[in-house]
Amino acid sequence: MKKVMMIGKIGCGKTTLSQRLLGQEVKYKKTQAVEVLGSDILDTPGEYLEQKQFYSALIVTAVEADIIFLLLAANEEQAVFSPRMNSMFGGKPVIGVITKTDLQKDPERIAEYREILELAGAREVVETGLGDEAGLKRLADILEEVGQEEE
Repeated sequence: MKKVMMIGKIGCGKTTLSQRLLGQEVKYKKTQAVEVLGSDILDTPGEYLEQKQFYSALIVTAVEADIIFLLLAANEEQAVFSPRMNSMFGGKPVIGVITKTDLQKDPERIAEYREILELAGAREVVETGLGDEAGLKRLADILEEVGQEEE
């Protein structure tokens, strides 16, 4: 698996998704600083996205990543990704991930968030929720594909 950096607001599911990708037991904890989970996942604090003065920390951390996942929870009230945000990451592939789809019953809301992630520069958007193995498998496949592209 290639090294992936998770970016999203506080509580959007970065740590949970990381644990699921690694096959670990899901345990909630607040990420206080950039953490390396397994050896391949960079889990960033939500504050790095929510407070623009921390964008430089995202840019510096992205240097260590092979791929960037932008996470947006389907039950969020407001999205914080800017159009063309992918340009901050030096041409690294960016994938949008809509998490917590099990908590959102309005398909229009999910479609809106898909568009926001596409405008932010995601080359693909994957939807996943708790218990959604298909979305999780697609994300794992994407990580494998990125590894093959670089070889």
